[in-house]
Amino acid sequence: MPKLETRQNVAVRPDPQLHRSLRLALSCGVALVVLLPMARGHSEWLGWLPLWLVGMPGMALWALHRFRLPLGKAASAAAAPRRRRPGTQARRRAAPVAQRLSRAA
Repeated sequence: MPKLETRQNVAVRPDPQLHRSLRLALSCGVALVVLLPMARGHSEWLGWLPLWLVGMPGMALWALHRFRLPLGKAASAAAAPRRRRPGTQARRRAAPVAQRLSRAA
């Protein structure tokens, strides 16, 4: 029997055609920035070109995946629960008398 897709699973998966086109735009932008010095510059109409050629397609691709962070050693270490340190919270020390007198003057 085929596995029925639930509503939650369908919502998590990005549209494959949009994903493919964003990957293509990102890879073309990276290739342009790396190979053409002119693509690393500034345009009167668009502004800083690497932002539009690499940054914006990359952010759109990241947003398509709902801003998930890549998994790795740091991600698994961050997922571990934190333990509270034993003891009380640090308190501010009183300023020496000489400093208090110089501030007042």
